[in-house]
Amino acid sequence: MIESPLLKHYSGYINGQWVNADTGETLPVHNPANGQLLANVPKMGAAETTRAIEAAAATLRKPASLDQRREWLEAIAQALTDHREEIGRILTSEHGKPLKEGQGEADYAAGFFSYCAKHVHELAPRQLEERPRDCSWTVHYRPAGVVGLVTPWNFPIGMIAKKLSAALAADCPSVIKPSSKTPLTMIALFTLLDEVVKLPAGKVNLVMGSSGPIGDTLLEHPDVQVLSFTGSTEVGRELIRKAAPQVKKLTLELGGNAPFMVFDDADLDAAADNLIANKFRGGGQTCVCANRILVHESVADAFGAKVTERVNRLKVGDGMASDTDIGPLIDRNGYHKVRRHVADAVDKGARIIAGKLPDPIETDWGGFFPPTVLQGATPDMACWTEETFGPLVPLVTFRSDEEALEMANQTEFGLASYLFTADEKRAEKVIAGLQFAHVGWNTGTGPAPEAPFGGMKQSGYGREGGIEGLFEFIEPQTVPRGA
Repeated sequence: MIESPLLKHYSGYINGQWVNADTGETLPVHNPANGQLLANVPKMGAAETTRAIEAAAATLRKPASLDQRREWLEAIAQALTDHREEIGRILTSEHGKPLKEGQGEADYAAGFFSYCAKHVHELAPRQLEERPRDCSWTVHYRPAGVVGLVTPWNFPIGMIAKKLSAALAADCPSVIKPSSKTPLTMIALFTLLDEVVKLPAGKVNLVMGSSGPIGDTLLEHPDVQVLSFTGSTEVGRELIRKAAPQVKKLTLELGGNAPFMVFDDADLDAAADNLIANKFRGGGQTCVCANRILVHESVADAFGAKVTERVNRLKVGDGMASDTDIGPLIDRNGYHKVRRHVADAVDKGARIIAGKLPDPIETDWGGFFPPTVLQGATPDMACWTEETFGPLVPLVTFRSDEEALEMANQTEFGLASYLFTADEKRAEKVIAGLQFAHVGWNTGTGPAPEAPFGGMKQSGYGREGGIEGLFEFIEPQTVPRGA
């Protein structure tokens, strides 16, 4: 069992109190590196979720001023910074990513609260300069109501920071459901919210358990006005169907299938370095990491050699080890999906130039998949059409800018993309043609607190981060006033 000053309770949190499941049932949380039982957390359901929603709704009767919200946001940012090392340790224990990444994620999360604190004044009432119909017009930015925040396992503190910072800025109370694979980092955050920040009872609530009963309750309860979800497109489609009867607002960040385009004039060393940093963050288990690497045929061999050289230097192991670059995959299903993609590509003619096709595993831990590079991948392979979510680099060649753009857009997803070229006119033309909401030019960087991030096409809708993200949990109310 894991011990930590931030894990005094292995419980949910409703109306300012630490609570267990009504049934007494629990779910185990294991370290994906070695199978160690870290904790048993409550398996909550509809009844506990309903109480959390009711507690949250009650706080709406006591609105918080912009100054109060700013103080909360600043306090959370500071608490995350002060406890970054311990949060990183907990995160690495239940996720598996290297400790330096876990601690870096705590810094990343703090950035969202800091940004919202600095810009919460954008939600102050706005007086129109014009006087339509001889009236003065004021736009108020009201909290939408209770919001449900559902987060995935791959960024246990980063994803909730994106959502909760904007919700608190909007003065929306929340009911939060983390992934059952990584709930301990969320519990650690709630310890800080309870003991350090001292948010009012009911302002934030934590429920853990199976997605079905918790998610259905959030969708069906009339007091929940917005549901923010990060996860697969398949689940996103189901949420859209279930939200329709109440016309409930959804913000969705769904799947990705990011192209990483390397043109013939690119700085190949810079492109290779950025690819490594982008692709292997979290072991490749991120929705913004490069999934399809498109390389101009004239530089394909040279680029492949540079990537292979860098991949061969990466060390796979327990995330707690100081020299680990890539930790284990989250579970057996994730491991076997990557293995299936490699086997499928090799069967269809691709060649492994780094890594290997490892043996299957029999447990949900110990899935240390070697970073693997494929030369000669083609669009008929599973790694092209599906999001791999693992440390696989399939290299696909193209002949012209037009072909590269067509291939890049050959997906239902539109989350993130990247291109490397020294030609500004080429870059501008390609970027304008890319059907992705995030386009990195000569960089593999992903989202930042200061900029809006979200998806096009079937990667979802809504934005997190930036000024745009501040308004996701807001309902503008327009008030014309006559003389």
